[in-house]
Amino acid sequence: MADSDIEQLRDAIDHAWEEARNFGLDPFPTHFELVPATIMYEFASYSLPGRFSHWTHGKAYHRQKMQYDFGLSKIYEMVVNTNPSYAFLMDMNDLLQNTFVAAHVFGHTDFFKNNAYFQHTSRRMIDKVSIHAERIAKYEFDHGKAEVERFLDAVLAIQEHVDYNLLIREEDPSKKEEKRTKPSSEYDDLWGLDKRARRVEEERDRRPGKPPKLPEKPEKDLLLFLNQYAPHLQPWQRDIIEIVRTEMLYFVPQMQTKVMNEGWASIWHSRIMRKMGDRGFISDSETLEFAQLHSGVLSPSRTSLNPYYLGYKMFEDIERRWDNPTEEERERLGRKSGKGHEKIFEIRELDNDVSFLRNYLTEELIKELDLYLYRKEGDEWVIVEKNWEKVRDGIVASLTNFGYPYLVVENGDYHGNRELYIKHLFEGQELDLIYAEKTLQHVYLLWGRPVHLETVYEGKRILLSYDGERNSKSTLEK
Repeated sequence: MADSDIEQLRDAIDHAWEEARNFGLDPFPTHFELVPATIMYEFASYSLPGRFSHWTHGKAYHRQKMQYDFGLSKIYEMVVNTNPSYAFLMDMNDLLQNTFVAAHVFGHTDFFKNNAYFQHTSRRMIDKVSIHAERIAKYEFDHGKAEVERFLDAVLAIQEHVDYNLLIREEDPSKKEEKRTKPSSEYDDLWGLDKRARRVEEERDRRPGKPPKLPEKPEKDLLLFLNQYAPHLQPWQRDIIEIVRTEMLYFVPQMQTKVMNEGWASIWHSRIMRKMGDRGFISDSETLEFAQLHSGVLSPSRTSLNPYYLGYKMFEDIERRWDNPTEEERERLGRKSGKGHEKIFEIRELDNDVSFLRNYLTEELIKELDLYLYRKEGDEWVIVEKNWEKVRDGIVASLTNFGYPYLVVENGDYHGNRELYIKHLFEGQELDLIYAEKTLQHVYLLWGRPVHLETVYEGKRILLSYDGERNSKSTLEK
């Protein structure tokens, strides 16, 4: 962008901020930075600036950058959930595009600040990931890059299997930080992990008779369990697991609220830009150009859910139903009209995607948006369900646990010799067995003993196992 455009962009961002505040938004203070496409796609592939290096990040970069180079997709912005927040704008976008993106960003930073599922996330995560990257770089120097990458491959293979609900039950992170006013080093947490693991082993060996079940109840957080109880891990390996787990827990709320977050940002960028047009800050021709940009972002897809479109339409529908309900809606819900604005702010604060869709995706809206369930049969995709309740439940099910299989550690002392038994809580979606067998090899590297995974395939309960040399599969009795 030319220097004159940059000055105008500063003014535009200031105006968008004022309009956002006038609408009742309460965003974090936000720092904007113009970056070239290469930097934007690098940040996007790493998800946060300054994260540790791994080949999967390079793979993501080349895929996204190729799609941009061929005009198949385009990233308009990247915004980071910190306080203050950081937003990166593409320097190749024109003034209007970056103004529209800034308005969109304020919707996100308001959501980050006020949604309940983000309250336990670290607001200094950019600093933390930089420290994490330095620690992993040191391990690469000490133990060899190939060895550290091999271990990272194993941890990243199961990185989604964490339990965010554990954070809610823990003490407020800010209070914890107050207690650590004089840490002896940035590795204090690492030494604690290693001591805890040794203590668990010593207590287990001292117990007379049959030891209690490990874990006492099924454990959803695979990374936490492995970090605490894997008997053969070295301190640097426990630290890497904790690093990956900490960063994954930071991203979980964004995965839990994708539809809401994008819908919220979209509805407010629309209203902020419209208000700026009414006030003469944007010309009529620019208003028309913005309308085209807006429709492009919210364009529905024939083969997948566009979270921008679905979230936007749902928030609009909720506001309409609370402000101007039809007679049928009023009778059905026993609700007086008014307070639609308050209602969407209440939802923004309390809900995640699962509760949002379960409670507010109505029969009328499903019909209006022409939503349905489909699957591939042979070489063709066919519609298999249009009943609105089943469609809604199918969409909700696809978002539960972020679309990943729900796995729990059932037994960490299977057969009495520390073999690991993991159970898939089957809900109708079969595992890719080739992928599952490869993942078991990664889990074996972390656990150090044979590992087993119980699942359901073609209507039968089966047990996948890996003993360090070969994969095997057996059928379990009902």
